[in-house]
Amino acid sequence: MTDTASVPRAAAIDYAELPGPAGLPLLGIAHQVRGEQFHLQLEQWAREFGGRFRFSITHRHFIAITDPQAIASVLRQRPEAFRKGPRLVQVCKDLGMHGVFSANGEAWRRQRQLVMPALDPAHLHSYLGAMAAVTQRLLRKWQAKAVAGEEIDLLADLMRYTVDVTTGLAFGHDLNTLEQGDGQAIQQHLNFIFPALFKRTLAPVDWAHWFPDAATRRHVAALQEAVRDFIARTREQLDREPQLRHKPQNLIQALVATRDADHSLSDDDVSGNVLTMLLAGEDTTANTLAWLVWLLHGHPTELDKARQEVLPVLGGAAVPERVEQLAALDHLDACANEAMRLKPVVPVNITEAAQDAEVDGVRVPAGTFVVCVMRAAGMDPARFRQPHEFRPARWLEAEAEPGAEAGRMFGAKRVVMPFGAGPRVCPGRYLALAEIKMVMAMVLANFELEHVGCEHGEPQERLTLTMAPVGLRMRLRAPAGTTMEA
Repeated sequence: MTDTASVPRAAAIDYAELPGPAGLPLLGIAHQVRGEQFHLQLEQWAREFGGRFRFSITHRHFIAITDPQAIASVLRQRPEAFRKGPRLVQVCKDLGMHGVFSANGEAWRRQRQLVMPALDPAHLHSYLGAMAAVTQRLLRKWQAKAVAGEEIDLLADLMRYTVDVTTGLAFGHDLNTLEQGDGQAIQQHLNFIFPALFKRTLAPVDWAHWFPDAATRRHVAALQEAVRDFIARTREQLDREPQLRHKPQNLIQALVATRDADHSLSDDDVSGNVLTMLLAGEDTTANTLAWLVWLLHGHPTELDKARQEVLPVLGGAAVPERVEQLAALDHLDACANEAMRLKPVVPVNITEAAQDAEVDGVRVPAGTFVVCVMRAAGMDPARFRQPHEFRPARWLEAEAEPGAEAGRMFGAKRVVMPFGAGPRVCPGRYLALAEIKMVMAMVLANFELEHVGCEHGEPQERLTLTMAPVGLRMRLRAPAGTTMEA
């Protein structure tokens, strides 16, 4: 790929001057888009056409960029200069998840103010004990599987875990999908929404808006019923304990109290944000954890370093119980950052120019979609030595890479940006990192990774808004010299 980060551009060029993949009249590249591998297509086109290129899907025009400074500039200018596109907003409304993720303008600001306190570090500290209890459930489930010698569907269990953590933190409700499994309606239907959202957002024509199929109606109705139950229980609790309306303890209490007090939110706003939190909390963190487990299994030296760090920090405990323990896991933190560099769960970030703008030295008209190709910079040898290798040490200050652009310019994390940047940076980033460390510390302290993989070699990357490993299975065993009871 052409390195555009250090090439000065004296004057902006017009969008029409950019290279890009050839399309057809009216269709553009619609016939070429491979939905679940779209991120890989974008990365390949970046290698062919350079760090900025253009394409069209029917009447919609796109500019793709890979330079991290240009990406950060676009993300920082949200929500004024760049916004969520109308197709995404409409699809989110249709699927019942129009909330802080898809809102624009003043509606986004109002909802963001309500969402952020539920996910700030102080609130997470008070919730750590409950998170540890959910992690103990996962431990018991995996111990039983290990004793029986059974394979574990890694991603499915991690999704149940992250849903349980999210519902407890944000809604004060113990859903317990880990033990109740697919009997929970919400767990049956959550995994339908993200693929449907992504497919409809990229589709040449959103026929499903006018002609939704029976499966869509069934999944959406089931989720909305579950969310209405959350809201009804919360309203009953606020009626019993009216002081909570003034000092809410979690996200759903804040949303319902605001809805009832000043009607600045609608019932749909409350429901949409509840569902958004469930979906975001499930998919992104579970996928990152699954990729990290797979990467560590394939790199025994790094796995052993992480275990040797975890064991003394836990001091014989099965799971972390204090914030200080999570904070002490520097190598594990580096492993997580390296996994997010190699396998970013959000490899594509798309936003729309709300007005005529300049993007990476290109003049683009209002309505143009900016496609931020997030992994390209993290795989650039000018920024990271041996970029295709899993090397967590590159994230530790004592072993920073002095010759890499990341160290000289603006920091490796600002090159990789796994949680985005600017005002719309992921509000759940602290929760995600806490869950990643909590689960990995539990695994390293209690198990050996006997096998992590899929039937045919390396797990395939599947993009359904987030990037998941396909078919990843795991077998665990007790550490050498110990026994395990189910």
